[in-house]
Amino acid sequence: MKIEQVPLDLVWQIRHEVMWPNHPVDFVKVAEDLDGTHWGLMVGDECVSVISVFENGSEAQFRKFATLEKEQGKGYGSELLAFVLERLRQKGTKRIWCNARAEKTGFYRRFGMVETAHVFEKEGIAYVVMEIIH
Repeated sequence: MKIEQVPLDLVWQIRHEVMWPNHPVDFVKVAEDLDGTHWGLMVGDECVSVISVFENGSEAQFRKFATLEKEQGKGYGSELLAFVLERLRQKGTKRIWCNARAEKTGFYRRFGMVETAHVFEKEGIAYVVMEIIH
């Protein structure tokens, strides 16, 4: 298992398969993708989990965090998120945040993230902004 930067076409493929398979692939692309850093967790030659990080001064947002369904529950996503959070902490990032699916807030709490009052809905799915302030 290793974590490395991965190309956008691979990121889009995994995002699409995991997050929004019933939409066109363009639905999983975000305008900032070309400015982000895209990390993948590799098991052998296969990328099983991806996360995209968008830095803006002393803040960073991670988005489009997805693990292949057949690989979920094995700790790969946790490894990848821990790597990204530690890397950002070491860089001195003051605030790290994400738009978490409401049913996944417990997962993010394990990493020290806290829910904010900002909640919204997209495509019938409830989200809450979660953050870590250093």
